[in-house]
Amino acid sequence: MHTRRDFISYAAAGLVTAPAFAMGSSAKGGYSVERYRRAVVIDALGGPDGFGAASLADIKASGVTAVNLTVGEVGNSPDAYDAAIREIANIEGEIAAHPDLLMKVLSAADLRAANTSKRLGLIYGFQDTSMLAGDLSRLTLFRNLGVRIFQLTYNRRNLMADGCLEPADGGLSTLGRQAIAEINKLRVLLDLSHAGPRTIREGIEACKGPLAITHTGCRALVDVPRNTDDRSLKALADKGGVAGIYFMPFLRASGQARAEDLIRHLEHAVNVCGEDHVGLGTDGTISAAATDEAAVRAQREFFERRAQQGIAAPGEAADVFNFVPEYNEPLRLLRLAEDLGRRGWSETKIEKILGGNFLRLFAAVWGG
Repeated sequence: MHTRRDFISYAAAGLVTAPAFAMGSSAKGGYSVERYRRAVVIDALGGPDGFGAASLADIKASGVTAVNLTVGEVGNSPDAYDAAIREIANIEGEIAAHPDLLMKVLSAADLRAANTSKRLGLIYGFQDTSMLAGDLSRLTLFRNLGVRIFQLTYNRRNLMADGCLEPADGGLSTLGRQAIAEINKLRVLLDLSHAGPRTIREGIEACKGPLAITHTGCRALVDVPRNTDDRSLKALADKGGVAGIYFMPFLRASGQARAEDLIRHLEHAVNVCGEDHVGLGTDGTISAAATDEAAVRAQREFFERRAQQGIAAPGEAADVFNFVPEYNEPLRLLRLAEDLGRRGWSETKIEKILGGNFLRLFAAVWGG
């Protein structure tokens, strides 16, 4: 496992905070900047690091078409409903304040418009269903407010199902099955990230259409609860769904995840699911993450708080950051595309992973 000194060394060596790449420059590998500028690029779990001037500049530089932006609390928060309403209102205010850079996504047509206009599309998503408090009519309410992705559970058990940290692995509840039926009826996307293995299997079976695991890794490579087993990945693909691979510590058994770990998981997922059913869900910010002493302290506090709440998963650690050092910059997805091109991936295959597969899934579920 890497130490604090390791992270400071990464920063000093330029591995962690590489300078942003100019969009007009030529590519440094097997994928061109020009193609990246035209591609639909979707981060299926991520978002801006706030909406200050620096973050807005990073959004503009990133070339990202859209992000699944979490607009609700996680972990059975007692004020989850009120918090979700407040967060949605706050994001609506940011979109209104920056119409040249941000837009709300309600359909696949909106994603295409975001790509054409070079704005960042914000897809409202939940990473838990605690804000429903068992009231399935709130699914309609939140859909009307713009939420398009509903993740059933976050690590722990809730009224819907068991998360990946529940040792009983009890799967879906009756209410959870009813929620999936309503999610299908409303034509919003079911997300099984953070769910327990049985919840994932039962959720895929219960869902009447394609669905997603927006941010995960491959359990066949690293056997930790946050990763998904091959059987479930294949079942997801067979249902027409897409698995998003994250840039998280769970990509390796211990220590800081690196570029080679991410690529290994991507290639394994493609081998299991097929190239039409894999995408990216970084679970990170568009801006580069800080790595100074203050950031090291903040990471330790973040981990300790999650551990106290019982939602820290095996693989998380006080001294491991939630990013891949080689891709810690706004143009991380271009950097990844270049690396995949150097490994012999075709441009078409790269663009499916960058966002084409999630675009097709969103169109199938939401319409447009």
